[in-house]
Amino acid sequence: MQKRVDITIENQIAHVRMVRSDKMNALDNDMMQAMIAAGERLKNEAGLRAIVLSGEGRAFCAGLDMGNFSATADKAGSGEKVTRKPLIERTHGQANMPQKVACVWREIGVPVIAAAQGFTLGGGFQIFMGADIRFAAPGTKFSIMEIKWGLVPDMGTTHVMARLAREDILKELAMTGRIFEADEALEIGFLTRIHDDPVAHALDVARQIAARNPEAIRGIKRLYNEPADRHLPETLMLESEIQDEIIGGPNQIEAVMAEMEKREARFDDVASAAE
Repeated sequence: MQKRVDITIENQIAHVRMVRSDKMNALDNDMMQAMIAAGERLKNEAGLRAIVLSGEGRAFCAGLDMGNFSATADKAGSGEKVTRKPLIERTHGQANMPQKVACVWREIGVPVIAAAQGFTLGGGFQIFMGADIRFAAPGTKFSIMEIKWGLVPDMGTTHVMARLAREDILKELAMTGRIFEADEALEIGFLTRIHDDPVAHALDVARQIAARNPEAIRGIKRLYNEPADRHLPETLMLESEIQDEIIGGPNQIEAVMAEMEKREARFDDVASAAE
């Protein structure tokens, strides 16, 4: 397995970098496992005061590895049955594995500062939303991209998005999957600040935080996280239940096939809930 995540700790500040730059830090199974392991390790790191989370190269994280969707399309195209483990199975406490990749950063006692550049899409956007403070370079591109593959956002930070953005804006972004840039992300409320060098700025803010009373810093994180996370188990399960209903179905497979074949999708109609 190639290295996916690099962790350096200096002056009580951890810098966690996704280091799959040749794939724009896309999320394959190894990357997800490495991110979870990094978060779990840092939960127990003695004396830690802050964490900076970034991606190496021209992207923070471009979302799920395209290889996953190519394999699905190939199997569906050949008529082979696509099998998978149900997402409702809780494999990591109250979460499944993909959810844990984003949620683990909210579970750490110290503040997590994300610094993005280039592309922060789909699963990468959800990891970004798992941070406490979020910086991005000008022109950084974001997307709640799961609808591109006929899916719903399901990596555990939908409740965070709902606290930050107006409901109609959030639905529009999730239902269209359109790409929006840093200026709009800041206006919506997804960004803390735009900075020419978001990593350097994140490290500078981390140093400022590290100089404060660590008990108070941990208390502030708890104070603001707990209301949002109070119903988190129910939210995580609902994400998984809805995704399990959709994933692998004819319309979801058609979304993948159409995207891979660069053609317009031909979806079957679904019955109205009112019928």
